[in-house]
Amino acid sequence: MKRNVLLTALLLMVVALIPLSAKGGSDVSSADLEAPVTLMIWTHEDPNRTVLEKRLIDEFTKLHPNVTVDYQTYPSSKMRELLTVAFSANQGPDIFNQNQSVIRQFVLEGRTAALDPAWIDEKNIKNVVDRYIPGALEAVELDGQIYGLPLEYTNLCMFVNKAIFRSAGLDAEKDYPKTWEDVMALSEKLVIRNGEIITRRGFDFRYPSYTQQFLPMVEQLGGKLVSDDGRKAVIGDQAWIQFFEYMRQWGPKGKNLGGPTYVAARTAFDMNKNEIAMSESGLYQEARMKASNPEFFNSGDWMIVPYPQFKNAVREKAGDIACHYYLVNSQISKAKQIWSWRLVDFMLSHSEDYLTEVNLVQPTYKLFNSETFKAIPYSDVFLHDMERGNLVYYGPSSSAINDKMKAAVESAMLQGEDPARVLEKFRKEVQDILDQE
Repeated sequence: MKRNVLLTALLLMVVALIPLSAKGGSDVSSADLEAPVTLMIWTHEDPNRTVLEKRLIDEFTKLHPNVTVDYQTYPSSKMRELLTVAFSANQGPDIFNQNQSVIRQFVLEGRTAALDPAWIDEKNIKNVVDRYIPGALEAVELDGQIYGLPLEYTNLCMFVNKAIFRSAGLDAEKDYPKTWEDVMALSEKLVIRNGEIITRRGFDFRYPSYTQQFLPMVEQLGGKLVSDDGRKAVIGDQAWIQFFEYMRQWGPKGKNLGGPTYVAARTAFDMNKNEIAMSESGLYQEARMKASNPEFFNSGDWMIVPYPQFKNAVREKAGDIACHYYLVNSQISKAKQIWSWRLVDFMLSHSEDYLTEVNLVQPTYKLFNSETFKAIPYSDVFLHDMERGNLVYYGPSSSAINDKMKAAVESAMLQGEDPARVLEKFRKEVQDILDQE
């Protein structure tokens, strides 16, 4: 009897000392995991999301009293710089979020921790991948490992003001644009000017997001920003020249239909002051419209349609998708990595709360199959376009290349420069960037 008690005690001691590698591929002991730990999160400012995430963090820490969380928010425009400086000094936060173009470089540099699926009670990586629609994890996958989970997934579709269409003798349900040629023709019918100043636009682009907004238009025509091997810049002259010519016709030296000097199209659309008939934005724009102009939101006088295609498109391509991911610092202890991943997984498991309270879409089958998602007007349009879109370009120098694309588009659109010359200069600038990577 005494011998059995001793054996049992010895077995319990051995079990307590067994590293968690048997359960999660880690050499962290149970004692390490049970020790008090403080996790620091850096994330970009979003008042509504802050309220939700602080509530979720409170729920998590009540379930795990040994965990404390220091939640810090910063302006989105400053996050990249702050993270770069912090990581270079080995002082990065335990958990952070960033968009696909920034975090890809962190993944390649080894600054982010790979997810062990056992840490979040999954048997294997495939089970984690299978939560998400195809392509959603592309920017955080490397060598069969996952280095981040999606916080928000945003593609652009076209919002249409039915009343403005009616004022021009058009039926939005039938006459909404299917092609980019339709967009220009309709804009010519809908535009109102006071001299050269436009007082009502038919449509206008989302100018700050040049690669997200414009690159899919080029890709529809068979063009590419960068070759598949990442070495050659700006592929497909015919596609690029057609695109730059379209933008030249759009601008003040062409048909004078819009431009970046006017009020942002999505903002003007929500105000519903007869200033614009069509704009592009994400699903979140519905909630913004509802908050800023509930009368218009409830009027039934707006609709959402898919991203247009060129008539001579060689590839069906919808608007590109911007994604923010939550990631974990690879420089912290293994115990912190485990708790960080568990917290990230816990927060992101509440995708319907993120949708209803923050208007953010997470690309999970669970969310897309939910009644909550299906109940949002035109959510099916966004979902269908997601299946035809890709992540916004996220190469190592994506920010610099976006700036060069901005300059190229505006030289054609605002200055009326010859598309062939715009292309020549743009290609050289992007090639120089690629050669320096």
